[in-house]
Amino acid sequence: MRKLLLALSLSVGLTHPSLAANLATEQIPADGETSISSRYLLMDANGRAVSNQDFRGRFQLLTFGYTYCPDICPTTLAEMAIVISRLGKEADALQALFITVDPERDTADTLRDYVAFFDPRIIALTGSPALVRKAAESFKVRYEKVREPGAPEDQYAVDHSAGMYLLGPDGRFIRKFAYAMPAAQIAEQIHEIMASKRPRAAARHVPIASQ
Repeated sequence: MRKLLLALSLSVGLTHPSLAANLATEQIPADGETSISSRYLLMDANGRAVSNQDFRGRFQLLTFGYTYCPDICPTTLAEMAIVISRLGKEADALQALFITVDPERDTADTLRDYVAFFDPRIIALTGSPALVRKAAESFKVRYEKVREPGAPEDQYAVDHSAGMYLLGPDGRFIRKFAYAMPAAQIAEQIHEIMASKRPRAAARHVPIASQ
């Protein structure tokens, strides 16, 4: 089943090339990058409070989405899982995170099972609608509910910004990786960033694991 979902997820970019292309070219303006605060105060699936400072000393790779998402979110999480795999032992210095933009429907159990399906090392975060909104705004992430006329209150999609965000060991924003950027390219860039932040004597090249 895992292989089936991965295949379906990765096929989205092929069957909907215009969608993938539009999202892949989404960029944060230069002045927007400097204003990303990368702050959040949310909860994990066990109800424990989690902030961007809780992973101090480790890199963070995070994305926003929701479990009812039909295409972009599973594709992104599948890519995130590949990035983690390609980093090999370097992944020990990185925490992958998935922040829901649909806290009303995404229960703790649903979120836990959803991210574990892709990689058990990914942690899902949620919170009150107000705290989720505040976290999204700190990353310049936009999202809104889209409901068909006459549809029940709990039947809707959520349009949202796509991509992955990398935070440094100090919890500050480093870089955004656009949606549809190849996982191999993301892993290589993260590897280079990690190497640049190690002491010079330890920053020798470590080959990225092959897929």
